[in-house]
Amino acid sequence: MLRKQFYETSRGRIAELLQKGGRTVDDVSSELGLTASAVRAQLTAMERDGLVKRVGRIPGITRPSQIFELTPELEQLLSRAYIPFLTHLIHVFAQGLRRDELNRLMQRTGKSLAAEFVGRKRAPGPMHARVSAVSEFLNKELGAVTRVVRRSGSLVIQGQGCPLAALTDKEPSVCLAIESLVREMLGAPVRQCCDRAGRPRCCFEVRATDSR
Repeated sequence: MLRKQFYETSRGRIAELLQKGGRTVDDVSSELGLTASAVRAQLTAMERDGLVKRVGRIPGITRPSQIFELTPELEQLLSRAYIPFLTHLIHVFAQGLRRDELNRLMQRTGKSLAAEFVGRKRAPGPMHARVSAVSEFLNKELGAVTRVVRRSGSLVIQGQGCPLAALTDKEPSVCLAIESLVREMLGAPVRQCCDRAGRPRCCFEVRATDSR
């Protein structure tokens, strides 16, 4: 539904056209029936937001025309392949591995994510500040919506949803990857307590003596 609504906007129509290859302002204007000034304004805003980039130019009667293409980041967002591919990949792993093997695979995946995103450096400071930093990281880098709450003496990263809901809904072990990521970033024991009833919601309890 959201994808359909996006493609119905001028920006979405331009993005859909640029998926077919680079275009100039005049190309887009002609193919979509929009004014050149409207297209130029949209492309300028999309370039500012990191959605399109200039990849060359072609000679013109008065001046060269810039050629615009989608950035890889927007192409990834517009792709419909990632979720079904990953869903089936996880399903194949789940069918071919024992439960303990699948869990270890997910934990290794979380460690790999931590190494890519933050390297070997862990969040500094007292535990509460470290947990807050990890919560902020999940929100900014993974698209989560989390906050830190205190529960029975523990610190809990509580989510309002799940950025991997399409996967965790079918294979709960996926939560172990994020659990492992959080553990690596904190350097403290972490237990996933995700709520997968209805709309999935992330939950990671930090088990540490220093929870100040």
